[in-house]
Amino acid sequence: MTYYEFPKSFIWGAATAACQIEGAAQEGGKGESIWDRFSRIPGNVANGDTPEEACDHYHRFREDVELMRELRLGAYRFSIAWPRIYPNGAGKPNRKGLDFYNELVDALLDAGITPMATLYHWDLPQALQDKGGWENRDTASRFADYSACVFEALGDRVGLWITHNEPFVTSFAGHYAGEHAPGKRSLQSALAAAHHLLLSHGQAVRAFREVGRSGSRIGITLNMAPVYPSTSSAEDARAAALWDGALNRWFADPVFRGSYPDDMLQLYSDAASMPAIHKGDMEIIGSPVDFLGVNYYNPSIVMSDRAAQPFGFAGVRRGDLPVTDMGWEVYPEGLYDLMMRIKNDYAPASIYITENGAAYPDTLTPQGTVDDDERLDYIRRHLVQLHRAIQDGVPVDGYFVWSLLDNYEWAHGYAKRFGITYVDYHTQKRIPKKSALWYRDMIASNALRG
Repeated sequence: MTYYEFPKSFIWGAATAACQIEGAAQEGGKGESIWDRFSRIPGNVANGDTPEEACDHYHRFREDVELMRELRLGAYRFSIAWPRIYPNGAGKPNRKGLDFYNELVDALLDAGITPMATLYHWDLPQALQDKGGWENRDTASRFADYSACVFEALGDRVGLWITHNEPFVTSFAGHYAGEHAPGKRSLQSALAAAHHLLLSHGQAVRAFREVGRSGSRIGITLNMAPVYPSTSSAEDARAAALWDGALNRWFADPVFRGSYPDDMLQLYSDAASMPAIHKGDMEIIGSPVDFLGVNYYNPSIVMSDRAAQPFGFAGVRRGDLPVTDMGWEVYPEGLYDLMMRIKNDYAPASIYITENGAAYPDTLTPQGTVDDDERLDYIRRHLVQLHRAIQDGVPVDGYFVWSLLDNYEWAHGYAKRFGITYVDYHTQKRIPKKSALWYRDMIASNALRG
């Protein structure tokens, strides 16, 4: 049996997002979000599900913090709902919204759990969407104002901050594929949203630096994946390079190099109208960060398909790998490959795996337990590869499993379960799954056996 011991300072945590768990969509002065609006349009979300109640975390957060304590979590990554703080996107902050997060942070600290706060996890105030949303450059300035308000309210106790979660998904799934709120289907819209998201990130980082709290750190979370060509052909290699450019380099290059990749600038300029990039934008976007958050679930395997514009590729499966309930192939070695690529290409000072996990069709046993062996194996195998990367010099400082709770899985509604804790949505009862109990014991030893 191999023994994989992690560094003593390594942080073990779990992650959630406000829209997916909080519920109380119309309580405490909260304004409407783009997901509140999007979910009410027939056909957008499976079964017509909405985040109206979700996991009722807004009312049950103390119970959830106690659950985290029992699972021995060292940290908890949560997101702040912008519409709770600014119901209209700007103006005077909502005191009740700030009070909720103040109480959550205090409860975490009382339980010995380090809070990691994400400023934006996809729930833009609908009032700002009505003015153009992320396609409107002014939204970046409103985000900076919102960020400064939250830094002032919570920054004396929150030492780890993330500006954005997965700007690729916000821009391309929300503005090009139309699968996420606000449901746009335009490459031009996606490119404008992407640039303004990145600009808002840089502005928030600068606002954070102005606060100047010693020991506090800030970064951004990108959903990244290794992109493999399906064959050794030059055409497949070209297709893989372009998809890597869209998924990975279009977001990582500006943050760490202060520029967009030339090949993608050419492709996008040929396919759509690029947004206006003002003088100084790239310097702002490239404002130094303290860490990179990485969300990894599965690899991308592509083959050339010239008819599939603008990227010229089609996603394929290897076919010999197991898949999750999302249809995503399980390939833990991809996490190692990704870590090494990030280290070599971008050299961040610190990396946190801010999401990693899997959805499976969990069911309760007659004994009232959930034996999610596939999820347990998924997490274990990915941690083996993460340990390998750390041994090879990648500066990974923490791991957050997605997710603490089964929750509202965006366009899939409540049909997909990612949690290490089972949630009965009728009673809101929380039941730690087998993977949660395994994770608890693994955290206690700070090591894997396998």
